[in-house]
Amino acid sequence: MPADERFAVRRDRARASVPRPLAAAPALSGVPLPDGLALRGRLATGARRPEKPRGSGRGGSAPRTPRTGRGGGPRRTYERARRAWDRPLTAYYVILGSSLLITVLGLVMVYSASMIKALDISKPSTYFFGKQFLAAVIGGALMLVAARMPVKLHRALAYPILMVTVFLMVLVQVPGIGMSVNGNQNWLYLGGPFQLQPSEFGKLALILWGADLLARKQDKRLLTQWKHMLVPLVPVAFMLLGLIMLGGDMGTAIILTAILFGLLWLAGAPTRLFAGVLGSAAAIAFLLIRTSPNRMSRLACMGVSEPDPEGGCWQAAHGIYALASGGWFGSGLGASVEKWGQLPEPHTDFIFAITGEELGLAGTLSVLALFAALGYAGIRVAGRTEDPFVRFAAGGVTTWITAQAVINIGAVLGLLPIAGVPLPLFSYGGSALLPTMFAVGLMIAFAREDPAAKAALAMRKPGVRWKTMRRRVKKRPSGER
Repeated sequence: MPADERFAVRRDRARASVPRPLAAAPALSGVPLPDGLALRGRLATGARRPEKPRGSGRGGSAPRTPRTGRGGGPRRTYERARRAWDRPLTAYYVILGSSLLITVLGLVMVYSASMIKALDISKPSTYFFGKQFLAAVIGGALMLVAARMPVKLHRALAYPILMVTVFLMVLVQVPGIGMSVNGNQNWLYLGGPFQLQPSEFGKLALILWGADLLARKQDKRLLTQWKHMLVPLVPVAFMLLGLIMLGGDMGTAIILTAILFGLLWLAGAPTRLFAGVLGSAAAIAFLLIRTSPNRMSRLACMGVSEPDPEGGCWQAAHGIYALASGGWFGSGLGASVEKWGQLPEPHTDFIFAITGEELGLAGTLSVLALFAALGYAGIRVAGRTEDPFVRFAAGGVTTWITAQAVINIGAVLGLLPIAGVPLPLFSYGGSALLPTMFAVGLMIAFAREDPAAKAALAMRKPGVRWKTMRRRVKKRPSGER
């Protein structure tokens, strides 16, 4: 064999002994190759293994979606807020937090708005604040007791509270026992500087008694008949309204009427029946306003921007002046001008105007936000329960606080007539503060009675959490934890 042919044969054998890359051997692509040869082929071509998606381990879970950042945008923020609101203890915390914030801010504003009034009657500047602080302490104890009481005990107290309240409201009309304050014969003298207004407790009595009555009738399926829905709820409510109107306090009567309508609405009153009761109440209110010059003058002061030359609408006009001079952030605590004798009742009915003057629009909107949160949490408690008594009572308390706040703030803004009702948990007045704080404790108790809230509160106890952690930890064979 010539030398050239021998060299060609050796070259071909050398080439055949070197493994070719997979991409260079299309003819062998359908034939399975040995592991070593396939690995050398991948190394030779520089190919990489396809990466597995994260989260696709043994469990076969889906790959994670990439995060767009810590904020995640408005949609992610909305989803977080919605999940936080759907937690079992959200209503419990909102009711407790908003009511306490309103009460504390009210104490601050009562001191700021009443110091000039106290000095004017030759009292210390902390005179009204001290009385309100004492009422807040007693009311806080009542709220704590009401929050810890079971629902059955609240139902058991409905009739005793109603009977005691009716007795005190009758006692007010006895000459020599009842007192008249600002033209209203609705007060009892307790000795010293302390007085009591039983009509404020009539709101709580109507709610507890009416909720228990409607709950028992719903259990017996009697609320489908209009006579069982109205009797005896409406006659007892009219009796309370009559006792209140004997003293001339139409503002409290309006709140009591709103509570009655709220209970009828929650009981499922038909539209014709509801409209009939509402029409009757409106006709009675029109007659009462028409026959009273004082009430007619209050109605004529809606929307005024300056007082009459004869001095009419003085309070309404100066309430608008106080709000207008506050600006965005107010003149500062204690720097109000209207409380120096210009604005009547600056620490009671028109404390919202002083708040607007000293804390500005930011302060007034904060108060409105707190009341809105309290009302919405009450609606949530009433809407999520399966107990009819809890639904009626929580709805009645929410109607009471919300309606009274709207009437008071609407009067200060000039949108409604001046009804003479205090701002709940905020204005000066122990007779109004005590039953309101007890009613807030009632809603806290209802929020705690929810099964999911009970489970969440039980998990927060240290003993339960420690036992749960011990159950979850398993011992290793070596005895280590």
